[in-house]
Amino acid sequence: MSFNPQSFADRQVSSANAKKALLERFKARPKADDPIMIRRRTEREAVASARAEREAEKAAQRAQEERLAAIERERLAEQQRQNELARQAARQAELAKIEAERPRKVLLEAVQYMQERTSGKRR
Repeated sequence: MSFNPQSFADRQVSSANAKKALLERFKARPKADDPIMIRRRTEREAVASARAEREAEKAAQRAQEERLAAIERERLAEQQRQNELARQAARQAELAKIEAERPRKVLLEAVQYMQERTSGKRR
């Protein structure tokens, strides 16, 4: 502990003086109807309304961007669906082509087999 030369009475007096100074400062403050206070209040209100406008604009812009992003996602999903349908159609066309050629191939293989068999007997 450090030595404090102030007595209790000194501390009480300094505390009372501080309270008086605080009260005087509070009383010296301008009233609500003072022109300076009115001007400051209107400036604060103007800043607050400008801030609210900017926030509303940002919210509207965000909503517009989200709407455009949703439209783009839908477009991409539709494009993927169309691509998948095109791939399926190409696959089905290829299978149909293979199926259409199958009887011809079977007949050709049968003819070749018969030719090999008949050519083998001649030997």
